[in-house]
Amino acid sequence: MASIKKEINAEALRAKGIPRKSWSKLEFCARNDLSEGAYRELQKRGLGPDETEVLDRILITVEAENKWLKKNLKRKDKAEKAKVTKAASDKPARTKSASIKAASAEA
Repeated sequence: MASIKKEINAEALRAKGIPRKSWSKLEFCARNDLSEGAYRELQKRGLGPDETEVLDRILITVEAENKWLKKNLKRKDKAEKAKVTKAASDKPARTKSASIKAASAEA
C-alpha cells in the first residue's frame, strides 16, 4: 500500500515541476542500467557512488550520481586509450632487414 502512496506523491511532484534530488539504490541501479550485484561489487571496490543515509534509508543524491558518472566516463576513456595504445604496440614493427628479406623472397 505504501508504494501506491509513494507513486501518487511522486506524480504530484512531477506535475508541479519539482525535480527529484535523490534515489534509492534500486532506483539508481534502474536509472544506470546496473544489476544489484554489480552495484554491490562496485561499492566493495570503492568505485560506486557516494551514499547518504537518511534515517533507515540509503539514498544516492543527484550530485553523487553526476560525480560518479563523470568518474566513470574518465575511467572508460582511459581504458579505451590504453586499448588503442596496446593494440598499436602489439603490431610487429617492420624493420629494414625484414623489408630486405621480403623483397629478396619476392625476387
